[in-house]
Amino acid sequence: MMTLHSAQNDIANCQSRYRVLCCGRRFGKTTLAAEEIKAIAIYRTSRVCYIAPTYQQARDIAWEALKAGLHGATIQANESRLELRIRNRKDGESIIILRGWESIETLRGQAFDFVVIDEIAMMRNFWLNWNEVIRPTLTDKKGSVLFISTPKGFNHFYDLYNMQEKDSDYKSFHFTSYDNPHLPKDELDKAKKELPEDQFAQEYLASFRKSEGLVYKEFSRDRHVFTDESLARQARISASAVIIGIDWGYTNPCAILKAYKDKDSHYWFVEEYYKTGKTDDEISEYAKSLGGTFYYPDPAEPDRVESLRRRGLNVRDVSNDIEAGISSVRALLKEGRIHIHFSLVNTINEFETYHYGKKKPDNNEPEKPIDENNHSMASIRYMLHMQSPIVTSTRAKQFIPDYGRGANSGYKYRQ
Repeated sequence: MMTLHSAQNDIANCQSRYRVLCCGRRFGKTTLAAEEIKAIAIYRTSRVCYIAPTYQQARDIAWEALKAGLHGATIQANESRLELRIRNRKDGESIIILRGWESIETLRGQAFDFVVIDEIAMMRNFWLNWNEVIRPTLTDKKGSVLFISTPKGFNHFYDLYNMQEKDSDYKSFHFTSYDNPHLPKDELDKAKKELPEDQFAQEYLASFRKSEGLVYKEFSRDRHVFTDESLARQARISASAVIIGIDWGYTNPCAILKAYKDKDSHYWFVEEYYKTGKTDDEISEYAKSLGGTFYYPDPAEPDRVESLRRRGLNVRDVSNDIEAGISSVRALLKEGRIHIHFSLVNTINEFETYHYGKKKPDNNEPEKPIDENNHSMASIRYMLHMQSPIVTSTRAKQFIPDYGRGANSGYKYRQ
C-alpha cells in the first residue's frame, strides 16, 4: 500500500458514510481513491465500484493503477468490462468494477459495499441518477461513498458539498492543490500568475465560482430561491393561474415545471418532474394531475402535444425562439419576479450551469447556449415567454428578499 500524505489521511480516517472531497487539481484524489478501493477489497469480502464521467476516463484514470496495485491478489482481470476479481485476506473474493457515468444504467439492481464517484461536477443529471440508480445499490449492504471533484460553478456538486448541513451521514472536506506536499509550490505559484483569477481559484484552490458564459447570470439563490413554505401556500391561494411547462424527454429527462402566477405577475415555481424513461402516456397523465390552468409544451413534437389535448388540457401555443425566450426569462429574473422553491434542485442546478459555448474571435454569429443542462430551462422558457409583457412604471413595486427573516426565508414588497 502507498503512504498517504496528511490531508489524504484525514479523509481516509473519517468514519462518515458519505464523504465529499472538494479538492484542487493534483491534490492526489485518484491515489486516495485507489488506495481505499484496494484496502476494502483486500481486507474484507466486498463489492466495490469506481465511477468516472466516461468509460474511457475510468480506464485512463484508475484501471491501470488498480491492476498494478492488486497484481499479486488478482484472480481475473476483465479488460473489456473493466472488472477485477480479487482474493482477499479472509480467503474470499472481492469484485471491483469500473464504469462511466454515460452507462450508469448498467448498475441498476447491483449491490455495493463501497462506491467512488470521481469528477462529479462534470456529470449530467447527477441527482436523478444518484437517487434512482446509485443510492439503491447501497441499501442491502449499507454501503458507503467517496464523492470527489474539483468545482465547476455552483452546480450539483456545490449542493452535494453542503449536504453535511442537512444530513449527519455526510462529511465534507476542502483541500487545495497546495495541500499536496509533493507538488512543487513554485509551479503552483507560476500557474497563479498565468491563469485568470477565477480559473486559478476554481481549479487549484477548489473554490466555487460562477461559470464563465452563463446564460442566466442574473440568477441568484439569495434573490430567487425561497424556503418559507407559507409563501408557497400563499401563492397557491392567491394564484390567478397555474401554468405548466413541459420539455419532452425519454433518454434525456422529461422536465415538467409547475408555477403559480400571482396578480402582480410573479411566478412561484413549486414543483418539478425530472425523469427519464417515461412514456408519453405517463407524462401526459402526470401533467394532467397538476391541475394546470394553461399548459406550455415543447412545440417540436406535435404528436405528444396532441396527447395532452386528448386529455382535455388547455394547451397553449408556444414559441421555440430560444433567443427571445431567454430574453423574457432574463427580464423577469432582473425584476425579481421568478421564485424557485428550494426543493427544485434540478431547476436551480440548470440556472447555475446553463451556459454559452466559447465564441471564436472572428465569428459574428449570435451566441448559442450549449445543448446540455437545459431541460428545465426549456420548460421555463416555454412558460414565461408566452406570458403578457410586463409594463413597469416609475412607481412599480420592487420585490426584494426580506433579510430581516433570513436571506432565503421570506420576501416583501417595497413601494
